[in-house]
Parts: sequence; C-alpha cells; structure tokens
Amino acid sequence: MGSFSPGDPAAVEELFDAIAPRYDQLNDLLSLGLHRLWKRQALAWVNPRAGQRLLDLCCGTGDLALLLAQRVRPGGLVLGLDAAAAPLALAAERAARQPWLPVQWRQADALATGLETGWADGAVMAYGLRNLADPAAGLRELRRLLRAGGRAAVLDFNRPSGVTATVQRQLLRQVVVPVARQAGLEEHYAYLEASIERFPCGGQQEALALEAGFRQARHRPLAAGLMGVLELVA
Repeated sequence: MGSFSPGDPAAVEELFDAIAPRYDQLNDLLSLGLHRLWKRQALAWVNPRAGQRLLDLCCGTGDLALLLAQRVRPGGLVLGLDAAAAPLALAAERAARQPWLPVQWRQADALATGLETGWADGAVMAYGLRNLADPAAGLRELRRLLRAGGRAAVLDFNRPSGVTATVQRQLLRQVVVPVARQAGLEEHYAYLEASIERFPCGGQQEALALEAGFRQARHRPLAAGLMGVLELVA
C-alpha cells in the first residue's frame, strides 16, 4: 500500500510536493480528462459571479482557482490555499501566464487558515477533504470562512459500497497504480485506496456538514458513484 499514512499532515504534504510536476498530466490520463468536467460541475454549484471573493482550499496546482478567477472579474478575488509548497509554485507559474486574473496564493493549513470569519462568498475544495487529518474539522473551518448563504462544493473520490466499491478497488489497483508506477510514483498513488477507506461516505459527509453549521448539505455521486461532490449552503 505504500508508506504514506492517510491523515498524516506531514506525509500528505510530502506526497503532494513529490507528485506536483506530474499531477495534472496524470489526472488527465487516469480520468480520461473527465476530472475537468467534474470540477466544472462543482464550479457550477458555487455559481461564481463578478465582484465575489472566493476561496479554493487545497488548491493544488490551481486549475479550479484559475477557472473561478475568470468568473469574478471585475472587482472580485480568488484565494488559492494549499499546505504544500510545490503545487503552489506551479499554480503561481500558471497564473503568471494570465496576469489579468484576480488570483492570489497562500501556503496554509486548511484546518487553520488564519482567514477572518465570513471571508468568502463561496468556496471549492477538490480532492482535499479526504486528505485532512480531521475531515469534520475541515468542514467546520470551511463553514467558518463562508458568509451566511455562501455556497461551497467539495469534490472527491466517493466511498461506495457493493459492486461499485469492487470496481473502484480494481481500477485503483489495476489501472491507477500501474500507470503511476511508470512515472516513478507507485507508492504515492497506492495511497489512494487507503485514504478512501478512511473517508466518510456521502451520507456521513452530509451529516458532518450539518453538524458543522451548514444549512444545506447534499452529496451527489458522479462517474457512476466512483466520485462525488458535496454541495453545501452556509
């Protein structure tokens, strides 16, 4: 299963620093480009508008933050936040090629962002909640950061049951890990299966979000149940 321990902040930061140079390429290859569609579905729920201040937690290499930044012009701002330095450096390089976009980057812990309460009109988090030491605490911090009525979308692997769980496990072991092995990143992607096993299922995510103070929480399966997006209203 690899040596990266799910929920260990130092291990997760090390993992994403290591895979950052190949992350986008592997995402395109392993999802057949569908991850871009899933991210746009998450973005559609948030419904970004001109003048808003939006947050991308666990922003990685910045693709969602840059999409959001296109929508908040004029007068808006997008802040991309991640705990790992290497993905943020790549995000900054991408943003430098589009200097007209209102986007900023900050290295910080998604469990303790240091931002003021109600800072954001809306937020996204893609493939981040599953990697936090405490997903429930992550949802509480996300709720704190949103103004009343603000929307958030949390995109991640789903934790399915039955036949779908078997299919997901086979895809991870027989497709994802072997492809990652060719890139010298086998243990980094073997980590995925263990991280999904500890991740709350859709119904549990809804319950945790409501406990965190969200007024509405709906988990919507994507990709035949292999993925999911948690749609939230503060």
